[in-house]
Amino acid sequence: MISVCVYFVVLHVVLGAQKNGVDKIQTFVIPHSHMDVGWVYTIQESMHAYAANVYSSVTEELTREKHRKFIAVEQEFFRLWWDTVATDKQKKQVRQLVKEGRLEFIIGGQVMHDEAVTDLDDEILQLTEGHGFLYETFGVRPQFSWHVDPFGASATTPVLFALAGFNAHLISRIDYDLKDYMQKSQKLQFVWRGSPSLGDQQEIFTHTMDQFSYCSPSHLPFSSRSGFYWNGVALFPDPPKDGVYPNMSLPVTKDNLDSYALTMVKNIQQRAAWFRSKHVLWPWGCDKQFYNSSVQFQNMDPLLNYINQHSEEFGVTVQYATLSEYFQAVHQSNLTWGVRGSQDFLPYSTEPFQAWTGFYTSRNVLKGVARQASSQLYAAESLFTRYRTSLPDGPVPKEWALEKLRALRWAVSEVQHHDGITGTESPKVADMYLQHLTQGMMGAEELLAALFLLPQALDRSGALYGQHKSSTVFSQDPEQHIIVYNPLAWNITTFINVTVTFPMATVYDEDGQPVPAQIQRSPESASTYDLFIVVKLGGLQYRQYLIKFSKSPCQEAAECGYTYPAKVLSFERQRVDPSKRAGQRLLPVLSECYKLMFDQDTNLLHSITDMKKKRRVRVTQDFGEYLVNGDVHAGPISDNYVFSANGSATPSYKSVGMEMVSGRVLTEIRQYFYREHSDKDYAYAMYTRVPEGFKGRVMCHRIEQSYRVGPLLVNREAVLRTSTDLSNNRTIFTDDNGYQMLKRKHRTFANNSVARNYYPMVRAVYMEDHSSRLTFFSERAHGVSSQRQGQLEVMLHRRLWNNQEWNLGYNLTLNDTSVVRPVLWMVLGSRTATTSLHQREALSLQHRPVVMPIDTPQKAWRAQEHRNRGPVSPVVLPLNLHLLTLSIPGWGYSTNHTQNLQDIPRGKERKAEPDFNRVLLRIMHLYEVGEDPVLSKPATINLKEVLQGLGELSSVEERSLTGTWDISELQRWKWRTVQGTKEGVEPSRTGGTEGFSVTISPKEIRTFFVHFK
Repeated sequence: MISVCVYFVVLHVVLGAQKNGVDKIQTFVIPHSHMDVGWVYTIQESMHAYAANVYSSVTEELTREKHRKFIAVEQEFFRLWWDTVATDKQKKQVRQLVKEGRLEFIIGGQVMHDEAVTDLDDEILQLTEGHGFLYETFGVRPQFSWHVDPFGASATTPVLFALAGFNAHLISRIDYDLKDYMQKSQKLQFVWRGSPSLGDQQEIFTHTMDQFSYCSPSHLPFSSRSGFYWNGVALFPDPPKDGVYPNMSLPVTKDNLDSYALTMVKNIQQRAAWFRSKHVLWPWGCDKQFYNSSVQFQNMDPLLNYINQHSEEFGVTVQYATLSEYFQAVHQSNLTWGVRGSQDFLPYSTEPFQAWTGFYTSRNVLKGVARQASSQLYAAESLFTRYRTSLPDGPVPKEWALEKLRALRWAVSEVQHHDGITGTESPKVADMYLQHLTQGMMGAEELLAALFLLPQALDRSGALYGQHKSSTVFSQDPEQHIIVYNPLAWNITTFINVTVTFPMATVYDEDGQPVPAQIQRSPESASTYDLFIVVKLGGLQYRQYLIKFSKSPCQEAAECGYTYPAKVLSFERQRVDPSKRAGQRLLPVLSECYKLMFDQDTNLLHSITDMKKKRRVRVTQDFGEYLVNGDVHAGPISDNYVFSANGSATPSYKSVGMEMVSGRVLTEIRQYFYREHSDKDYAYAMYTRVPEGFKGRVMCHRIEQSYRVGPLLVNREAVLRTSTDLSNNRTIFTDDNGYQMLKRKHRTFANNSVARNYYPMVRAVYMEDHSSRLTFFSERAHGVSSQRQGQLEVMLHRRLWNNQEWNLGYNLTLNDTSVVRPVLWMVLGSRTATTSLHQREALSLQHRPVVMPIDTPQKAWRAQEHRNRGPVSPVVLPLNLHLLTLSIPGWGYSTNHTQNLQDIPRGKERKAEPDFNRVLLRIMHLYEVGEDPVLSKPATINLKEVLQGLGELSSVEERSLTGTWDISELQRWKWRTVQGTKEGVEPSRTGGTEGFSVTISPKEIRTFFVHFK
């Protein structure tokens, strides 16, 4: 005890000396609670145990004392509290607190989204959902971010926040060694220009939290308890009835008030040295805090008062604050800031053997379902919008339809949480996400079925649209009807796959014309067949197809019609031995764009020739596994978050089997990888599909691959290895949330170089040399790396167990026994050719045609005769523009800000009526400045002409990214930079709008509210 007293005497002397001749440090104490929307506990468990109490008690305590403040971050918990817990009295109090600026909504999205493995579409969605609620309910528009917990920081996120109207951005988790450097050199704050094409037009001031991150310092030199957490640690499943929680901090008393003050002031002084201005952001809170706000504020109030009473001695002032107050003070300091370009902060490591690159692949099934749900939502939104604009009084109830869409929006938004799609949650939380996504998708399927199948209109003959006239001819052939919808605003020619139980089928379009198709036995089932159908669809267009089945294979060409019955050719299983001579028996697979050579001595791919450039690239593909440690006493481990490799990946097979199915629509190569040559069951499978007959079309350049991986052995991390003779210097390019491509040079570290050279791939990755580029596109996130010259690894699956106490306690060991079936598309060609393709190919994989069976195979009692009516009118954009969003959000707020504030409920709560006539439209330019000589040019379109396939456009209003700002009223803060600053108000866009004509420049995302007559 004597030593502690001496410590504080010395500290008084030191602090007193430090403050002499120096301006006081202004400290902004920001109360907050980090509330994970998932992670260890389900949403329901968290609401019951603490989350509901956070908002109830914060509302009470802020109402009680006018100087108290609080920031609310993730909207999902708040919205659940608002809709299911809050009383009318509490809602009235919240409205007053928001009006006074003492309760401030930060970020405003449904969740604090991950930044490494999330897709651009879904980041925008979850932000829009939260912002729409806040603007409709309170008339507020968040202007600051608080991204304190995502595992690394993306360069796309600051661009999106700038487009949403934010004035400042806040991050925390970056590489430990980089943060140390930035602290010492006072470079934790900078102006971030996340897009090289948009540059300073969408720059944003960014604050990086120091080494203490978003939590209050927990160590108290005078107590064995944690510091500044007077409400303790939340208890699950039930809050304690007596209100006594574990690890409650020592209450503030007269005896320890000075000790508390000195501890806090020392921490403030330490932090102040890392920043250039005399303003210190002091976050007060941490995970699951403020569920008992009374005890929190009752202890902090006297502490802050005491420090302010002794501010001359301490050289510090303290105040409760919101995040906006802190950033306003920094902005008014008028300092000149350094500029960061489009570099991100990925990957993220907390120490040499703690590279957080494993989560790029963790829970691959969840990652796949999340993206599948997002794609289905994208299709359902545009189809419902088409339905509403063309048939506003149609038989599909609009309220029911909006309910289905909102359920899926909620589920897709929720899983973007930084412990959601990352795969870093407990098994029960992963199950919760999957359940919500599955339920949402089922609802969307019901909506799609209703939009397709309910009577929509009468044609001139009086027949219902979607039906055919009937003749009296009797038919015994079973048949099935399907509708195929193209959700993209481009014309497409591709093939779809329908799994059937008949060995033969012929296909007809709605004009009664035969359609090219191919049927073959399915690779993983002896009782089903894959029917590949060639479809040609305009943008946002759907067509109906009739499939006529036969119970026996066709014998003659006349019987087969336009359907080619493809046969499966099996090859002898081959041992794979490095000493074995190979390459002597090469088997070609030819298309109009490629020649693939397969080695019959190994049953592996040998090479691919680009037929246009006549350049052959040696390419071989196989599967490898990282064998990782699970014993913390034996060395570094891998877990949900962390990838820690003991060495290179080793081959996961001893022999390979192969089948080949040659056809007229595609040729399929099936490869089966066996752990041991004598094994009956394969461990891995790779299915490669090479399109045939698509010369001159985008489809020709595509090689489609799907994989079957798992269940893995314990402590294995499975990778697809593509080895080539490209001289890439171990450099790859990966997409940044699907928005832009970033160059990833291989770096050598003293420790853990393998794991620290893994990067996230959300949509695409490529490697190249002077003449060729090999690109892969993905429909879910993976970790990727180039560990050797000309080699690309894609991590497909992980199964881990370890004995780390923390992981075991929270059930975060990732013992994932699932089978995963990811899909990759591969494109090989010159840099010029692949540049023009890669943006559209990534989107074509993400938003493949939607196939909706209208019925099950059954006998046709009356043969169908074609009704002379074409498909719905297409909506087609130029090839460098993408229809990012076409939806009816349903928010009831007025787009006039003054009017919206007047409309917000006073007194008794009421729900705003949904607006079914307002359409949210976003259009994105896909290319960077200078990326392509033609496609990188600004594109000018007339929205009235482009959208005439939906109806007659009557009005267009440009908005901010999430729709809450009129773009003409949005004036973000400007920051002085070392690269100079422009005079006047910062422009909110680079393109122009005149009437219905819109010019969209490279990498712009333009957002509009439009109405149809």
